[in-house]
Amino acid sequence: MSFVANSVLLWSFALVIGFPCLVVLLGEVIQQQSRRRPEFAKTVEIFRNLILPILAGLLFTENVLQWNTDDRGFKILATLFWISMLHGSLSLLNALLFEKASENTWRSRVPKLLIDLSRLVLIFVGAAFVAAVVWNADLAGVATALGVSSIVLGLALQDTLGSIMSGIALLFERPFTVGHWLRVGEVVGQVLDMNWRSVRLLTLEGHMIVIPHRLISNEVIRNYSQPQLLHAERIQIGFSYNDPPNKVLQALEELAISTPGILQHPAPQVFTLQYADSAITYEIKFFIANYSEVEIIRSQLMTRLWYIAQRNQFSIPFPIRTLYHFHGPTTATQTHQQKLADRLQMIPPHIPLERQPETALATGMRLQHFGRGERIIAQGQLSDQLYIIVSGQGCMIYADEQGQEHEVMVLHSGDFFGVMALFSGEMSPVTIAALTDLEVMALALPVVNQMIDRQPSFAREIAHVQEIRQRALESVRGPQE
Repeated sequence: MSFVANSVLLWSFALVIGFPCLVVLLGEVIQQQSRRRPEFAKTVEIFRNLILPILAGLLFTENVLQWNTDDRGFKILATLFWISMLHGSLSLLNALLFEKASENTWRSRVPKLLIDLSRLVLIFVGAAFVAAVVWNADLAGVATALGVSSIVLGLALQDTLGSIMSGIALLFERPFTVGHWLRVGEVVGQVLDMNWRSVRLLTLEGHMIVIPHRLISNEVIRNYSQPQLLHAERIQIGFSYNDPPNKVLQALEELAISTPGILQHPAPQVFTLQYADSAITYEIKFFIANYSEVEIIRSQLMTRLWYIAQRNQFSIPFPIRTLYHFHGPTTATQTHQQKLADRLQMIPPHIPLERQPETALATGMRLQHFGRGERIIAQGQLSDQLYIIVSGQGCMIYADEQGQEHEVMVLHSGDFFGVMALFSGEMSPVTIAALTDLEVMALALPVVNQMIDRQPSFAREIAHVQEIRQRALESVRGPQE
């Protein structure tokens, strides 16, 4: 009896002294860790506020009150202790491994779904341990029933479970994330979200497509947003065998550089791909900053391609077999001459222009087409031609030292431009851009000199127009010192 009394006294003394000391000690640890590692401080709070009081109560009932370990009250208290220990251990494990994990480490790549599933498994294992140790439960029958049930559920839910496991693998590997543009098989879209079963994509057509992880894991995934947002696009076009390849390559490169949305760095590239059955095939490779703009930029490039072909008299042949019968001038030449004759008649009579298409072609006059937004003459560029507007509208633009553009005046049908750079031999002080689809007649300097010789008053008109435009330019940029 003396030994039991001493034992009770020792445990009472230890609990009365030790419990408050441990509470104070853990409080100091919490105070220190709250500034350096707040997630670890929360775990210590669980041990101080939950686990330690239950442990003290358990030791008090067993060693001071001398409760039997088979009593229901003691078992309930022991169960609460092991549950709180499991909760604290999971919190400590999460704080040590996953909270504030450094980027590009395996800890940061572990998906939340896998962490939650692992936690669920540990909870089941802990519950089985408590049932076996505290309540002396026989788990053999339960394990057998769970094994049979797992087989049945696995066969019934094999597709769903396959998607879950594929989703875990994808979430762990992270080949893409929300906001990325993907091509999965034949589907292209932006990732809206990812869950445990599927990925939702928003296509360029505005449709939402749900793809199960099981299907994604069997497809080749092309990520247009990694490792960088920069995206390369390729467009192929065929031109006639009569069009010199070097001239075509230069024209296509200028087209790609001038199209809005196409990046200058890296610069666009143009390649000669092959000599096909009906055409020489070329490829334009260009870069854009974001894949979401690919349709707009591709449309602008393809639209301007027609104007480039018209200006340079390139032919885009049809993939057909054509039989040519030579009977004097070809139909194409006759059509071109008729078109040129019609456009010459549209130019105002006061401009002393040669009106016969044969003579006009011989002297080097050319009919050119420009699409809306294209630039005929760039500021700072040398120009060796005079342009007369046949149809459409153009705009004279001045860019200041900060690069901000100012509209000087609008040019209409019958107006001519290129005067400032043509006669002075200096770089053009302004940019001439097409406000609408623009059709112009391009005249070389010798042709303009012949026009002045034929009608000297035309020189005075040119000088008058140049003076008016010079004043308009100075009103925008201010007089130059």
